[in-house]
Amino acid sequence: MQSIFRPALVILLVLTLLTGVVYPLAVTGIAQAVFPKQANGSAIAHNGVIVGSALIGQTFSADRYFHGRPSSAGSTGYDASASSGSNLGPLSAKLHERIAADAAKLKTSTVRVVPADAVTASASGLDPDISPAFATLQIERVAIARGVPIDKVAAIVAAQTEHATIGVIGQPRVNVLRLNLALDAALGPASG
Repeated sequence: MQSIFRPALVILLVLTLLTGVVYPLAVTGIAQAVFPKQANGSAIAHNGVIVGSALIGQTFSADRYFHGRPSSAGSTGYDASASSGSNLGPLSAKLHERIAADAAKLKTSTVRVVPADAVTASASGLDPDISPAFATLQIERVAIARGVPIDKVAAIVAAQTEHATIGVIGQPRVNVLRLNLALDAALGPASG
């Protein structure tokens, strides 16, 4: 009997050490050495204080800031501990009503087409990025709220727009937190 259990226990202990201790420590060490910013959550600091992550969206509701996509994560949105979509299907009347209400708020005499990301949440509810079209849609509101020319805000949006990696991977996007920090840095935090 001992001849059966001893090799099994030795293999169990060796594999536990390898897969439960050695491998995680090696991967963590390599990640810290090669990609330290990403390994530590892609934190964004402002004046030496961490204000968020480049990977998780935040709620901005003031007119002087750009707003992110709608979020169904948690009761107030962008709650990383409650990451999920709304689970409302394409035939849901509640989903259609919310999208129609959001689109109606964004449509004006000059805006007839609302970008999809302006009225739909991402699958996780935590998407930190918006499309350049959605950012462009918000430029006038932000400029008016800050009392600055529209072209100044448009230039900041253009500078913060990230393009597809090597021209083909991903879509053009704007990180909302970085954009709002760039606004404050260039124009000063506006009141109101």
